[in-house]
Amino acid sequence: MQINPDAKRCSWCAATPLYTHYHDTEWGFPVDDDRMLFEKICLEGFQAGLSWLTILNKREAFRRAFLDFDAERVAAFDENDILRLLSDAGIVRHRGKIVSTINNAARAIALRKEFGSLAAFIWRFEPEPADRPRRMTPEVLKTLTTSPQSIALSKALKQRGWTFVGPTTMYAFMQAMGLVNDHVEACCARAPATAARACFTRPA
Repeated sequence: MQINPDAKRCSWCAATPLYTHYHDTEWGFPVDDDRMLFEKICLEGFQAGLSWLTILNKREAFRRAFLDFDAERVAAFDENDILRLLSDAGIVRHRGKIVSTINNAARAIALRKEFGSLAAFIWRFEPEPADRPRRMTPEVLKTLTTSPQSIALSKALKQRGWTFVGPTTMYAFMQAMGLVNDHVEACCARAPATAARACFTRPA
């Protein structure tokens, strides 16, 4: 999808061309691919205390380090892998977040067995249209850091042993994976994201 570089966009994406491309082609567009969902949950966990742009700039290094976020392979990581990751300057070298990713890989496998797919579980928490703001203005967007659904998703994941999945982290995840469309009304990506959500078949 090509969008005019001079078109109006959400203000948060202007810092770099990579950030703008992420905004235009990924953020807010619905995702049902389990690998992509697992990757995003992990990267949102690594973002805690940092900016998303920092993580986005390191995303390819994260993919190499965590074997493209293949849950089965990551769940098998041992202490040697943790030490390898702690020495990898391309990623965020935080032991707690690395251990969390390995733990969450095992939790993702268990959840897939329970619900058939990670996507089927995640999309159960999509808000009803009536629960969403009537107008998505920049002022409204600034207030959206959690929601009843992100709180519920966070609680459900924590009950199943996931870590680094707080309500704010889960709301950012829901924004990115298209469970909500938080592009502001004047943004050139709002209509394409809306159309993608309208055509999207929710996983059962």
